[in-house]
Amino acid sequence: MTKIIINPETPRMGETIHTNANHGIVSWMPVKSFWYLSHLVIAVVGGAFYSSLSAVTVFVLFTGTTLCFGHSLGMHRRLIHNSYECPLWLEYMFVYLGVLVGMAGPMGMTYQHDLRDWAQRQRECHPYLRHGESFLTDGWWQLNCDLALDHPPSFLPEVRLRNDRFYQLMEKTWMLQQIPWAIVLFYLGGISWVIWGVSARIAVSNTGHWLIGHFAHNTGERDWHVDGAAVQGHNIRFASLITMGESWHNNHHAFPGSAMLGIYNGQSDPGWWVLNRLINMRLVWNVKLPQDLSDRTELQCITSKTNKKAGFRLLKGCSIMERLFAL
Repeated sequence: MTKIIINPETPRMGETIHTNANHGIVSWMPVKSFWYLSHLVIAVVGGAFYSSLSAVTVFVLFTGTTLCFGHSLGMHRRLIHNSYECPLWLEYMFVYLGVLVGMAGPMGMTYQHDLRDWAQRQRECHPYLRHGESFLTDGWWQLNCDLALDHPPSFLPEVRLRNDRFYQLMEKTWMLQQIPWAIVLFYLGGISWVIWGVSARIAVSNTGHWLIGHFAHNTGERDWHVDGAAVQGHNIRFASLITMGESWHNNHHAFPGSAMLGIYNGQSDPGWWVLNRLINMRLVWNVKLPQDLSDRTELQCITSKTNKKAGFRLLKGCSIMERLFAL
């Protein structure tokens, strides 16, 4: 039996001597493609004929809520990276809002993130996993296709996620979760609210997620370099507000376990602003910050403002509450 090797930095990805991040086939996925393209067409065509100030307001508020509380705080910083702790009911609420973003269920999001994270740490990885093709090809791949590696790692989610009935339900029904909201929106505001509050929101969220992924792995500011990694993250400064801080991707590659993504003064991080308030309300605790993470020998400073763990907004040696009030 082939021995499975677990890297502590990507503990859900089990490797063997045959595992390879570079060889595989990208194939069109009809369900994924129909899901995205149908919402895109409804948003573009329907939005042109059914538009109102109230519908656009619903779109802005609903999109901002699901991206901030759901995708950033729920799916990414909590479920995937465990960068803070909170009551289970709050975690469920955040992850549910993340499901409403319309990209995948909790297990699907975790798998896709961890596979990409694992692959990008290798010396070589497939262009699909590093956004390495041309802009249009990468867009088609990411939004309509999936990659089947010849020798993929094993996905080994922790028991608390794998056996959780709520997450199992969300995984099976993540597309269907839009239906109750479509009914409510139709009742409150008619067809225009459904088009803008469901289809436009899903189309923009999916397209935006791909766009940030493409640029954040190809161009932008960098303060840190990870030796031996096939892909480096880049900071996309202009997108920090609309991505809830997720566009500080060079910071994230450097300190993936940090709950704060905008780690320097002047780096707007709305997800952190919300998390900060929740900490002060005693709803969040055990928050991980760059200063709290183990040193990485492969992490190199490449600009004058970076000095390993000095120069962040927060000062080492302060208590967590003192750090927060210092912001």
